[in-house]
Amino acid sequence: MLFLRLASCLAFFISLRLINCLPNGAPISTCSTLQPVHSNIPPEASQSLFRIEPQAKIVGQGQILRIEIPSSIPQLSFKGFIIHARTPNGRVVGRFASSADGLVKLIDCSGVQNTATHANTSPKVDFGLDWQAPSDYLGDIIFNSTVAQDYDKFWVGETSEIVKIVERDQVIPSGISTTRRPIEVTTPNFVRSTSGLKNNDDFIYDGCGDTKTCFGSPDNCVATKSCQTFSAVIVKGDRYIIEMRSTKSAAYVALGLSDDEKMGKDSVVECVNESGSVKAYTSWTIVSNGKFDAPRTGIPQNSIRLIEGRLENGMIYCQVERQPVTIINGIKFDLTKQNYFLLLASGSGIRPASVDYHDIVRLSSREALKLSEVTNVEGRSTLLLRLHGAFMITAWIGTASIGILLARYFKQTWVGSSLCGKDIWFAWHRICMILTWALTLAAFVIIFVEIKGWSSVDNPHAILGTITTVICFFQPIGAFFRPHPGSKKRPLFNWTHWLGGNLAHILAIVTIFFAVKLGKAELPEWMDFILVAYVVFHVIVHFIYSISGCVSEGKGTRVTSFPMTDISQSRSQMIASAKQDAVVR
Repeated sequence: MLFLRLASCLAFFISLRLINCLPNGAPISTCSTLQPVHSNIPPEASQSLFRIEPQAKIVGQGQILRIEIPSSIPQLSFKGFIIHARTPNGRVVGRFASSADGLVKLIDCSGVQNTATHANTSPKVDFGLDWQAPSDYLGDIIFNSTVAQDYDKFWVGETSEIVKIVERDQVIPSGISTTRRPIEVTTPNFVRSTSGLKNNDDFIYDGCGDTKTCFGSPDNCVATKSCQTFSAVIVKGDRYIIEMRSTKSAAYVALGLSDDEKMGKDSVVECVNESGSVKAYTSWTIVSNGKFDAPRTGIPQNSIRLIEGRLENGMIYCQVERQPVTIINGIKFDLTKQNYFLLLASGSGIRPASVDYHDIVRLSSREALKLSEVTNVEGRSTLLLRLHGAFMITAWIGTASIGILLARYFKQTWVGSSLCGKDIWFAWHRICMILTWALTLAAFVIIFVEIKGWSSVDNPHAILGTITTVICFFQPIGAFFRPHPGSKKRPLFNWTHWLGGNLAHILAIVTIFFAVKLGKAELPEWMDFILVAYVVFHVIVHFIYSISGCVSEGKGTRVTSFPMTDISQSRSQMIASAKQDAVVR
């Protein structure tokens, strides 16, 4: 009987100790280690059940940032905590605000009210507190914390994601959200140094390939941290968060999920700059009458939630949570099981109920991927696009221009000389034009292989390019069947051949100008100036040669026909007729 009474008393005192040990929070002596004084009870070595979640990744000096301590298990409570913010060199910065409910106690760790702890051991569920950024520090910080579920169960040295402190006027507050971060295995023993913080690194690339799937433009820019347009998919349990950032000139940035690498019947999440405020929408891409559109009408907007949205030095930045399973226009999108191509797009214009054409960026992932698995994403190869452009530029700015100049101004330059049995000017003219013909047809086939059909872009490039290719295709065929220089039909051929060649050349240059405006071409704006310089140079060359021809012809009679000499005649006849064939038109 005495034994039972002693056991009861011992159990009572132990339970009293578990409840009342440090009931008013952690002492100042724990500032450096965050290690609770719990009778030599070691911290948990397992994965923490609680997380430290700042509600924004950027905060201005002196601004308030909400910090939440949620659990991975719904309604799981904890009793105690201690938390503060540290710079890369370990300095504790900022200050916490006391709470109206009396659950927070503030202590001084080499500063004033820069550390928060529990005021009592009452159960706390999805607990949050407010922290004010320092006004004398710029750079990265992380929040360090110890969370005690109970007296004998606690996790030491839990860290948050990196938060960047910037000048106050650089940040547009986006309000408080409920961002949740996936549980990560952390070292149970607290380490004072905050390794991994780099003041000069762009925070948006943190975790790429490790905790989030990143995709940007131009291709392979994630590795070099030089993306003009960026997107990432972050999986936090059953939550899927899409992170995006645009260029400065963009009115929107969007990420689509597609069954193939082309737009059409795709589910899209958009972040749009609307009069200085970032809004998030979901839309559906369609192709109608050869034109793309991404209407929001009839698309359920409750499948997404804007977590964070702001303008960052003129660039759109946003985080949007998307439901893992949605049904849009009768099509089921299951991010947990199905593979999708990522379609990254950005444009400079918006419409009342949709975004405009993606004239800044349009990039598809190389292959379909499962978003629930973190991976490195590569963009679809642009080799065929580059070959198409290179062939067309070489053909019409290079070989076609040279061939036209040879036929127009050099017929009397090498009179009496021949190459492979033909006048030199004619031999080189034919070589240049055959190369132009071959390069143009090759480029024409390549682009159809690349886009797998007719282009639906609202740009005359495709139509003008097709017309140019058709004219180019028939030019050498017509030349092969040209009449004899003495034939009555020869003048008709001469004018037709001249008109076809010059028309194709002019249309080709105009078509290349329109190619600069194509987002898929990814050509810089200064390419227009290069093309203008070429046109000016080409006109000047024609002008110089024309003036020179007029001066030289002032002594004789101007020839106005376009015969092409048949070298099969005798040498003396060839020399005589070569002068007659030399035509300047």
